[in-house]
Amino acid sequence: MYLHHVASYLPEAVVTNAHFTRLNGLASEWIIERTGIQERRKAGPGENANTMAIAATRAAFAAAPAFASDSVDLIVAGTYTPHDTIFTAAHAVQRDLNVNEIPTVSISSACSSLLNAVEIVEGYFAMGKASRAVVVVTEHNTAYNNEEDTMAGHLWGDGAATLLISKERLSPDDLHISEVLTGGAAPVSKADEAVTLKPVEKGIVMPFGRDVFQQACLYMAKVTQTLLDKHHIATDELTYLIPHQANLRISKNVVKQLGLDPARAVNNIDRLGNTGCAGAAIGLAEVWDTLKSGDKVIITVFGGGYSYGAMLLNK
Repeated sequence: MYLHHVASYLPEAVVTNAHFTRLNGLASEWIIERTGIQERRKAGPGENANTMAIAATRAAFAAAPAFASDSVDLIVAGTYTPHDTIFTAAHAVQRDLNVNEIPTVSISSACSSLLNAVEIVEGYFAMGKASRAVVVVTEHNTAYNNEEDTMAGHLWGDGAATLLISKERLSPDDLHISEVLTGGAAPVSKADEAVTLKPVEKGIVMPFGRDVFQQACLYMAKVTQTLLDKHHIATDELTYLIPHQANLRISKNVVKQLGLDPARAVNNIDRLGNTGCAGAAIGLAEVWDTLKSGDKVIITVFGGGYSYGAMLLNK
């Protein structure tokens, strides 16, 4: 299974920490110290999870002429902030591509949806039911966020990314998806209440952020080390580690546990905030043009609920 291209979409509007200082008195320095976030993107009027998914997908196809849209035979979308739970982001992308009568799936496993979506593609490929897939991850966090919540209201940003995946190699520049490992850890600690999104109540809340921090550090480091060991890769052989963009301190903790050079960790949370399941894919898009033959990349994720995973990519 090969990753042919990845592209992202970010809304134009930028919300700096100064907004939250004015709103509820949170100092920018306080936010940066605890999260690493300096600013985040916010979807504009008329934008939502579906429109951002379409924009990211159009960007991916525009940069990848060898991956014809009419050859797509599977679409999988991941989001926990849907615009519509019936006509989902996956359906919106299918309609925009105008590719009819193919499997079209939308999933949510919180911020780890990216890797579960890739696993679904892996399964369809293995069963011979598809050979070219679009995976799109999109989050419209600000549609659900309560900005006045001083615990989590300042964390969230909006954005989307699209991956074009094929069963066979299409180009020497493709990345080989060597392995994807995922798991659920719902029985652990405060998984059932640490992060919740209840639209009829308060939207996204995180009353047990410390528990999220501890479990994310544990599981992201553990599953990454499992992949490294299984594929006999020394830590210093890893070109990039792209963690879920939840908190800069989590990323730093995972890097420290692994003994990885901090310069090899890809972070965008300082500029984009927590973009949910799209964050790591956006990070991959940001370094895509720097990758060269022999490079090794691991994406590692953790989501509320709890869920986790890691994916090894080889150039």
